[in-house]
Amino acid sequence: MNNAYKAATTLGNKTLSELADCTRRRGDMPGFAKAITAILGAMRGEDEQEFNMTRTVLSDPVLTQKVLRLANSGMYSAFGQHVNTVSKAVLVLGTEAIGHLALGLKLIEELAATSSDTTVAHIEMEKAVLAGIVAQHIAYTAESRHGEEAVVCSMLHTLGRMMMTFYMPERWNELVRVADQSGVTPEQAAPEVLGLSLEEVGHAAALYWGLPASLVQGMRTQDPLEEGAEMSSSDWIAGLSTMAARCAESLWHDDAAGAEKVQQLAESYAGMLGVPAAGLLRAIEEAKVVAANDLNIAPLSRPAERRAKALAKTRQRAAGNKILLSGLADMRDMLDSASPGQMVQIALETIYKGLDLSRAVAFVRNRKERSYTARISFGDGVRDLLPAMTFEDNYEPNVFHAALNSDRVIFIDNAHDTKLAAKLPAWWKNSLSEARSFVVLPLTANGQPAGFLYGDWDDSFPPIQLSQTEFSLLNDMRSMVMRAVDRRHGVSAEAVTR
Repeated sequence: MNNAYKAATTLGNKTLSELADCTRRRGDMPGFAKAITAILGAMRGEDEQEFNMTRTVLSDPVLTQKVLRLANSGMYSAFGQHVNTVSKAVLVLGTEAIGHLALGLKLIEELAATSSDTTVAHIEMEKAVLAGIVAQHIAYTAESRHGEEAVVCSMLHTLGRMMMTFYMPERWNELVRVADQSGVTPEQAAPEVLGLSLEEVGHAAALYWGLPASLVQGMRTQDPLEEGAEMSSSDWIAGLSTMAARCAESLWHDDAAGAEKVQQLAESYAGMLGVPAAGLLRAIEEAKVVAANDLNIAPLSRPAERRAKALAKTRQRAAGNKILLSGLADMRDMLDSASPGQMVQIALETIYKGLDLSRAVAFVRNRKERSYTARISFGDGVRDLLPAMTFEDNYEPNVFHAALNSDRVIFIDNAHDTKLAAKLPAWWKNSLSEARSFVVLPLTANGQPAGFLYGDWDDSFPPIQLSQTEFSLLNDMRSMVMRAVDRRHGVSAEAVTR
């Protein structure tokens, strides 16, 4: 792709030149160049005044967690010492190991999220992610200090295929056609069609991006070595990256033929990688579970089943919104005749059904007693909890007073978040703590809180996020309740639930 790599044939150099032109015209492949340049620069310590590995790690919570976990693993934690800070982890692991960890994490993230408009290129990128996941689990099983580097090399092992499918789809289609006619693989047909191997294309791209020689060496194809043969760390990394890439190819369709091929790969690479075949197969099974959640189009990830579940969820939300709209229409029809308490009853029942809540409770403020009390409820077992749902109206720094003071609907998606614990009052913890998520609708009359509607979802419900449409409907609903209160101006707040 530039002067850093020269092919052995004129046709090969022409292919690389065309590939370089395509790269410049289309821009860098999703995720690769940007991630590689930034992280390799950090590993080399470029711009020392601006670069700080500790700061780089701490800027990414996921990377922070992985760095600390690696530093405390059996491979690095000497004499059982515990590493609590990233600063110490950098000293224990070294910038190279952390750089490889960051690079692998970033490549998986970027490739898994790619929106390539070429299905074939998307498939190759997902196979690369799958190879990285397989390598990650095998390296962990092998307890190798070269594991993070092997993960990167595994994802880059088929870089040549990714480059051709992404930048030169016409040449790739020609390559596949010739391979099919000759009864060989695209890798075997590449020297004739492209003038160089797909592995050489990948190495040329790696050099173009400035990857260190150790990673380029690890990207090479390495068949299993004979028992007792001398083996370097580079051979081990290349062996794992080769096996992981071949496993990804075999696992892609999640069929019997692929499973048999994986079995053969495990048996042939067991000796070289230092892990029994049974251990390799267990690691690969663990990787399949992770991959099924991370990939989008691989048959392994059951995309049709996933789409069906997503569609069902969308339809369920649409049906719920219809319930909210119908309830809101009932409230409008009854606005001139219903009491505030009746309006609260309709509103609470509507949000209970429309949002598919586990529990729903209406609280009213008693100004004389300076307290809030639960009066109406829906949901299994919630009625027995009502006596515990009383609290003073003096301001406290918690989510309920925040909703009442701001007069805004508040939605909490993860009530078990440790950072939120201090903002949840004792009465809630003693009565409603089974909730995973909850929503609070404040009811304000003449600028003063009159009460609020509360609804929650427990762990039996899938994670939920309220849409802007739902927020709008909830605000319309609480507005209708307060119009009923205003219509009976002078009525005490307790009348809201009568």
